[in-house]
Amino acid sequence: MSDRRILITGGTGFIGAYTATEAIANGDSVVAFDISDDDRILREFGIADQVEIIEGDITETTSVFEAVKNTGATHIIHLAAFLTNLSNRYPRKSIDINIKGANTVFEAARVFDTQVERVVWASSSAVYAPPQKYDNPDVDEENLVYPATLYGAAKEYNEHQADLYRENYDLSLVGLRPTLVYGPYRESGSASAYAKVIEGPARGDAVEVGPSDVVFDWQYATDAGAAFYRATVAPESGLSRSVYNVCGERATLAEVADIVEAYLPDADITFTNEEDAIWNHHMEMDAAKEDFGYDPEYGLERGVKSHIDMIRENAGLDPVQ
Repeated sequence: MSDRRILITGGTGFIGAYTATEAIANGDSVVAFDISDDDRILREFGIADQVEIIEGDITETTSVFEAVKNTGATHIIHLAAFLTNLSNRYPRKSIDINIKGANTVFEAARVFDTQVERVVWASSSAVYAPPQKYDNPDVDEENLVYPATLYGAAKEYNEHQADLYRENYDLSLVGLRPTLVYGPYRESGSASAYAKVIEGPARGDAVEVGPSDVVFDWQYATDAGAAFYRATVAPESGLSRSVYNVCGERATLAEVADIVEAYLPDADITFTNEEDAIWNHHMEMDAAKEDFGYDPEYGLERGVKSHIDMIRENAGLDPVQ
């Protein structure tokens, strides 16, 4: 066992559970701070009895501060958020959760600075403008950001406030910009709508998805969890940036459908809603590779097969060959 005690906000959720699994596999203690105490995903991963769950609201300062202080958290991974669709539907609430919630975590790190060694927090590829706004669509952390969604705007603001907290209070705050994170148990966010191209056929259901020809960066959830964990434990001396792109493999929905159909020839997939991407998925991540060794283990074909097999296992169906 290590001496690290990692508090994960949103820890019972999708990416939170994958991140907790990575931390526990490396001998760390994990506390999940979440609005929900539903441990279903943690149970599916076989780690529910190893994760302490604290039910709390990320917008309530007292709850967050007490959780950090009482658990003795040495590291915080901040994942709690309202994703794109919910942010569009409830804009005022999304500001409370996505901006004020992040500030509450940064404040906890400032107040308990002798206890909390680092905060790693989720920014997003949604901070980037649509690809047509760039002369070269391949963007890295030096490119200007210009979000086209309220969710992306909140994440951009958080990058600025995190930088100020780092500079003014000498805190270790590291932001990661994940892309389209897919995998079993994703139930919300725009990624869940696109992941239907995998999940529907895996269950034997017909699906309609779109757009077919827009490039997305597909990041398997196991890799996303590994990225957050690696950034959490990386030596401070090796970190050259305050925010990092973390990616998977680029493909259109049509190309993902081709992989699905190779495993499930009877898949019934229809493409609809042809439209442009609302943010750029052509991201470079040399910095993350160099600074904390992030290198995805799941290529798209392996990730799709793993996703299909777990969906089918949960549905009582045989794995694909």
